[in-house]
Amino acid sequence: MANHASAEKRNRQRVKRTIRNRAAKSAVRTHVKAVREAIAAKDSKAAKTLLHKATVELDRASGKGAISRQNASRTVSRLAAQVHKLGA
Repeated sequence: MANHASAEKRNRQRVKRTIRNRAAKSAVRTHVKAVREAIAAKDSKAAKTLLHKATVELDRASGKGAISRQNASRTVSRLAAQVHKLGA
């Protein structure tokens, strides 16, 4: 339990940050899952549009610090390669 005003403030900030990061990560997972489902269904047109949305969401989450930039970059790269392979 926080005993100082500064510690109480840090705790309030931690709670807000955790909620914000959890929401960002959840949105990323939802969009990535949608792309993977489109790839599994071999729907290249839907996969391309969903990939764009997932890329935007990954960039947003990495910009906020919810996930690392490298994690976002790696995920986008792997999804893009799969979508490209699907179209070829």
